[in-house]
Amino acid sequence: MKTMGLIGGMSWESTQTYYRLINQKVRDELGGLHSAKLVLHSVDFAEIEALQHRGDWQATADILGSVARSVESAGAEFLVLCTNTMHKVAPQIERAVSIPLLHIADATARVLKQDGITCVGLLGTKFTMEQTFYLGRLQDHGIRVVVPDELQRERIHSVIYHELCRGLVRPDSKARYLDVVASLAERGAQGVILGCTEIGLLIQGADTEVKLYDTTEIHAGQAVRFALGRD
Repeated sequence: MKTMGLIGGMSWESTQTYYRLINQKVRDELGGLHSAKLVLHSVDFAEIEALQHRGDWQATADILGSVARSVESAGAEFLVLCTNTMHKVAPQIERAVSIPLLHIADATARVLKQDGITCVGLLGTKFTMEQTFYLGRLQDHGIRVVVPDELQRERIHSVIYHELCRGLVRPDSKARYLDVVASLAERGAQGVILGCTEIGLLIQGADTEVKLYDTTEIHAGQAVRFALGRD
């Protein structure tokens, strides 16, 4: 089993989900008392969030590049960045180390293509929904992406930062998110990506007839397959 390096804390609410899913999947694959070999470096999200909203992405890249080097030095053989938004600086992180980074958008696109999805809706932070680093990556795989309208994007973004990243799960926010999911399906989306690692805390597949793709679960699954030499 390869040792995986997790860069987490963005936010820790979803990082704990990564940790649980990864270990459960290793146990399911290997049985007995097996668990994942991993190194976890969890950052202070307040520092990252402030830089995100100031638009200082280079500073976030510097922080995460340094973290990636420390994780590699601790014995990690590949990297898992436990967040969608910060894949904006994935190229800088990759340049900082000599080990591979498993990109969350590539992992998601692979599952979408296996399911025959050619048009997908995307929920996430405004950065993820509006900038090209994520949308473009999916489009490079031949997948058309539809995003919520401007007001919906504002609400989705606000719930992520002011509620989900703080461990707050509110029924009214869940209802709003499900309304957005339905509207994306009406616009042709064959499924909807939960493109922020906290969104799975709020809505799940049982809540809607629209197929949901939880990037946290997809990414964790790819990490386990890669660690076990099955991907």
